[in-house]
Amino acid sequence: MTSSPAPPGYLAPVSHHPSGVVPRTPPRRLPALLRCCHPEPALAVTVFVTALAVAAGHGPPGAAAVGTAVLAGQLSVGWCNDATDARRDTACGRTDKPVAEGRLSARAVAVAAWTALVLCAPLSLLSGPGAAAAHLTGVAAGWGYNLRLKHTLLSPLPYAVGFASLPVFVTLGLPRPSWPAWWVMAAGALLGVGAHLVNVLPDIEDDLATGVRGLPQRLGRTVCRWLAPLVMLTAVGVVVAGPPGQAGTGGLWLAGAAGAVAVAGTVRAAGPRSRWPFRAAMVVAGLAVTGLLGPGARLV
Repeated sequence: MTSSPAPPGYLAPVSHHPSGVVPRTPPRRLPALLRCCHPEPALAVTVFVTALAVAAGHGPPGAAAVGTAVLAGQLSVGWCNDATDARRDTACGRTDKPVAEGRLSARAVAVAAWTALVLCAPLSLLSGPGAAAAHLTGVAAGWGYNLRLKHTLLSPLPYAVGFASLPVFVTLGLPRPSWPAWWVMAAGALLGVGAHLVNVLPDIEDDLATGVRGLPQRLGRTVCRWLAPLVMLTAVGVVVAGPPGQAGTGGLWLAGAAGAVAVAGTVRAAGPRSRWPFRAAMVVAGLAVTGLLGPGARLV
C-alpha cells in the first residue's frame, strides 16, 4: 500500500541516523536555533524598519517598540520556514540547516516559531491597534507563504504584502497616526518581491526536486537571476522619483550606486549556490531605506 505525500507545512521527525533515531548532540541548541531564524534578513529588516521609525518621528521608546515587534515577527517567520521545510531540507542533504543536520528537532523550531508569534502580538500593540493590525497582517502573510503559498504562482504576494506593511506599521503607530505615501508602500512591495526572487535563487533545483513550484521555480534560474535586480532597482527608482519635486543629485547618486551593486551581485553569482545576489539585494534595500531617510522623502 502506498502512502500519500505529506501536506505542505507537515512537521515530521527528522533523522539522518541509520536506526531512525537522531543521536544526542552537545547542548548547543541556542546557536543552532539562531541559525534557523534566517538571521541576516531578520536583522537587516529590523534595523531598516527601526531606522524608518526614528526618521518618521518615533521617540526612543516608540522606535524600540517598533524594532522589538518587527524582530519578533521576523523570528517567527524564519523559524516557521525552517520547521515546515524540515523534510525537504533533509531530503536534499542541506548542511546549512540545523534541523536537517539533526542538531534540532523540527518540533523545537516550531515551538520557537509559535512563541515568537505569540510575543509579536502584544509587542505590536505597543504601537496602537491600527499599527498592530498592519504588522500582524504582514507577519500572517509570511506564515501563509511558508505553509502554503510558496507552492503556488502567488508566491511573491506574501513578500509584497509583508514588506509593504512595514512602513504602514511605522506611520500608524505615530502620535498622530496616518498612512504612508503610496510610493513608500509601492517601494516596500517591490523590495519584497525582489527579496523573494533572490532568496529562492540558490535553492531552485532543490525546490523543484521536492515539489515546490512557486513563481520563481517556474520562471527558472536564468530569468530570476536578471529579474531580481531589475525589481530591486525599480523599488529604488520609486523611492527617488516618488517624493514631490525633481530628484536631486543625491537621489541620482543613490540610484547609480544601487544599479552598480545590483549588477555586480548578479555578475558575481558564479555558481548555483552563490549568495552574492542575496547580499547585493540587502545592500540595495539598504540604499532604498537610505533614500527614505533623506531630506524631502517624507513617509506620510
